[in-house]
This record gives sequence, C-alpha cells and structure tokens, in this order.
Amino acid sequence: MAEESRRRRAQQHRLDRLRARAPTPPVGAATSPKKVAVNFGWGRLIMAHTFDDVASLANSLRAEQADQRDIAFYVHEPHVLLAHAPQELFLDPSDSYRLDLATYRPARDRRRGFTVRRLSDAATAQEVNRLYLARDMAPTPTRFMIEERDPRSMPIFVAIDDAGNVIGAVTGLDHVEAFGDPNQATSLWSLVVAPDAKQAGIGEDLVRRVAELFIARGRQTLDLSVMHDNRQAIALYEKVGFQRVPFFTVKRKNSRNEKLFVGPTPEQALNPYARIVIDEARRRGVHATIIDAEGGFFELSYGGRRVRCRESLSELTSAVAMSICDDKSITRRIVSRADVAVAEQIVAAEEDAMANFLEKHGSVVVKPARGEQGRGIAVDVRDMDQLRDAVANAGSFCDIVLLEEYIEGQDLRVIVIADQVVAASVRKPPEIVGDGVTSAIDLIAAQSRRRRAATDGESSIPIDVETERCLVEAGFRLTDLLPAGRTVTVRKTANLHTGGTMHDVTAVTHPDLKEAAIRATRAIGIPLAGIDFIVRSADQPEYRFIEANERPGLANHEPQPTAERYLDLLFPLTKSGAH
Repeated sequence: MAEESRRRRAQQHRLDRLRARAPTPPVGAATSPKKVAVNFGWGRLIMAHTFDDVASLANSLRAEQADQRDIAFYVHEPHVLLAHAPQELFLDPSDSYRLDLATYRPARDRRRGFTVRRLSDAATAQEVNRLYLARDMAPTPTRFMIEERDPRSMPIFVAIDDAGNVIGAVTGLDHVEAFGDPNQATSLWSLVVAPDAKQAGIGEDLVRRVAELFIARGRQTLDLSVMHDNRQAIALYEKVGFQRVPFFTVKRKNSRNEKLFVGPTPEQALNPYARIVIDEARRRGVHATIIDAEGGFFELSYGGRRVRCRESLSELTSAVAMSICDDKSITRRIVSRADVAVAEQIVAAEEDAMANFLEKHGSVVVKPARGEQGRGIAVDVRDMDQLRDAVANAGSFCDIVLLEEYIEGQDLRVIVIADQVVAASVRKPPEIVGDGVTSAIDLIAAQSRRRRAATDGESSIPIDVETERCLVEAGFRLTDLLPAGRTVTVRKTANLHTGGTMHDVTAVTHPDLKEAAIRATRAIGIPLAGIDFIVRSADQPEYRFIEANERPGLANHEPQPTAERYLDLLFPLTKSGAH
C-alpha cells in the first residue's frame, strides 16, 4: 500500500507540473473560426458549431467524397439539420462524451508489457491500418499519416508491446492548433486496440496519454463520440472521467455506414462466417436468401442453379463426408490410410489402459469423439487426477471420449477447397499478461471483452475447469494478481471460440503440409474442409493430423480469399474470366 501511495503521489506531482508549465488561455473574446472541416485522411471532421446556418452545414456534409467518411460533430439541433437533406443525412447512433481536463486525475499506475509513443514511421502507420481493418474501421492513408498530417495539431500515439508489435493506436485533435478554437477544446478519435492483444489497459493508457498532452498545453476539454452500444469503450471512458454531453453527430448516408440508418435486417443477425459468404455472393450478382439467420442458413442462386448452405457447409458436402468428420476416431482411421501421419489415440475406458497410455506418452489430450468449437477438450494432461476430471468433463459432451498423445507444437488450420490449399493459419491459445495490479480473472474478462468485440461475439475465454487447471499449472488462482510482465496461457486449446487467435502463414506453409491436407480431404471425400495439424513450425514438414472440420470459419483467414474460392466452387461461372 505504501508503494502504491508513493506512485500515486508521484503521478499527481507530474500532472501538477504539467499544469504549471501550461500556457494561460487567452483572456477576452477571440474571433470564432467559420465553417471548419478538418481532414483526417479517412474523411473530414466538420465542426458544426462553426457554421452560422444549418443549410451550409448540410451542404458541407453533402459534399463528402466517394472514398471518404465525413462526420459532423457538435450538432445541437440535429432535427433541423436532417430536415435540410432527409434523404442524404442521418443521425448517427452515437453518444458524445467530455473530459474536463482541469479536474482530470491520473491513473494509479502505468500498465506494463507495452509502451506508448508517437507515430513516426511508415511501417508503424501500415500496422495501425492493419488494426483498423481488423476492427472494421476506416483506414487512414499511410502518406497522410506520415507526410500530410500536422503532428502538432493531430498527434497519433501507438502502443507497442515488448516484442515490437503495434497493439493499439489513437488520434488526438488540438482544436486550437488546428483552427484557432477560442474554447481551448480538443478531441479524441480512432481509438483501436489489437483484437489479439494480451496486455490489459492498452486503450486506457492511450486515452490518458492524449489527455495529458493536452493538459500540458493548457487546454480545457477533451471530447469524443462513441457508439451508444459500445459498452466496453464507454466503461473505459467513464473510468478515465468522461461524462456525457448533449450534442450529436450527423453523417451522410453511404454504403459503409448503411447498417446504421437502414434499421435491423435478417443479415445483421448472421454470424461473421455466414456474412462473409453472402457479401461475396452479392458482389458477384449471386442472389442470397436468408433461411435462418440465427443458425447461419441461407440459399444462393444464380441462373438456374440453387445451393443451400450453412456458412461454409453446402449441399456439395455429402452426408457420408459429414459422418466421417463428425467422429474424430473415424476421421483418424480414414486419413491414416491415405498416408497422413496421425497422433496415437485410444478410447477412454478402463482406468488401467488410460494410466498405461498416460505413462507411455507423459502427456495426453482428452476430447469428446464428437463435438466442435473446442468444447470439452483438455490439452497437456499430465497426471491421473487431471485425467479423470478431464474425461468426466469431455463425457458431458459425448458418450465416447478419446485420449490422444500430446504433441507439443503449433496448431495449424489449413483450408482446402476443391483440392487446393486456399489459406493456412497458426492458431494460438489465449494468453494473459500480468501488470502487477490486476487479478487473473479480471485479465481474462478484459481479454474476452476484446475478443468478443473483434469477432462479433464469436470468441471469448470461458471460466471453467480447463481454464482453472491451466492457471493452477502455472502457479496461480483466478483471484491472484499476476506479476507485471508475466505471460500465462489460460487454455491449451487454440480454438477461436474459446479465445484463441489466428495468424496467417499461407505464404510460408511447407509444401508437405499442404499436400497432406489435400490427401486428407480426398480421403474423406469432401470438397471443402478445415484440416487441423500439430506442427513444429508452419515452414517445416513434420506434422500430426488432429481432425477435420466440415464447416470451417472462412472469416478468420484475412487476407486470403477464402470466400471467393468458396463461391468459385459453388458457382464456377461467376469466377473472374469464366465467360
């Protein structure tokens, strides 16, 4: 407690020094700027309060360029503005928040495992854009960020982890430097955190860095706009001290923000794995009819051909192929006959047989014979007590439980479509990184919120016996504080649905691995599948086959053209150059 109190006093002292050095705001009325629109690269931030008449403001929004995304901020009477162009403008469903910089209080402690610095080079700018695209945000041209942006009026901060990876970014706008704002205001935009980042507090540190920069300049307020249902971001802003304020945001209707003004549609209830296919189909002129959005069922039609699908599973996959994939023990037998290397496996039955198998291999994987999305799987089980618990847990998902030799290495998912490898990704299990002040369960919760936000709710880390087992193995309980910088793998399975992350390795995947994946799909007799291997490294030939998924998610393999190749399979006449 004494050390925490000392750090708190030191940070407050630093903040007091910043405020003491800050220039005194000018006294007296200043000339208010007129019709201000600040270029952010992705579009213009139109300062509505600098327009004398609503018609001019509406015309400014209507002048949005085709490849831009303009925002009118500080709108006080949105109903009047919308009345000037009701067919072209809409009220953005976002809330405005303000931080009073005069009453701002610093954090109790800085987070560990990453640093925050100014953006200064093109390579980092490209990584920032990668984060924007991963979170479905509008990217900013690299040239704008490096050459055209004024770094004093528009500072960009990036968070860099200890391995040198860009894991977050934020843009600030100093209204005084940008357009001589007499209100001494500032604003914050484009906050992004990497969906696979392990460290806690990245977004908070980025926001605080912007706030403290503007405090040092003597600014009075820091404003922002956030979607009304973005609970994770709102909780962060309120923690820092932001409060809601009564002004609004108006945008021009365009294809990028269509879902914000057309209202809910069946497509919006689709998960990402169905949506990526439907989007590609419509791009080609293939008609899509939603059968059941919640289940991911739809029908595609082109000319006289109709194909029913459930995400990446189509009528082209036979019931026999599905039966082979459904039972992991059958899958293993079938592919092994096609000269595909498999891991040794037994059915969990007699305890003596299980004990002998465990003694032989030292560590095993326990999994239900049937199942998906990583449910009931325990990896790297090393003693009989753990083995009994794992078998009981797997048995709740399927009557038949399998024991498989544990092979240490990377989890590789290979997507094969029509006997061609389209994508390959290393799947990494979820990890948390300690900061010395946050409990393991809170770090897991923060990581889960980040994963859910990045995957439309598809990925999160369950708090169950497997997660607790992995923590105990690392020497911690859920309520323990993790030391700063300590990385803990909280699940041994790398399944996306249980918090895992995917990293594209298609370009470096060894040809032997690709050939083995193709042999496996041919043996199963399936036109599209996700083949799972354990490998030493994606660029080396050694592997063991784990399982085949007849309905792999195609939305997790950016930038590979998985949806495009799927539509090539279903409707070959729509391929580029087919006619």
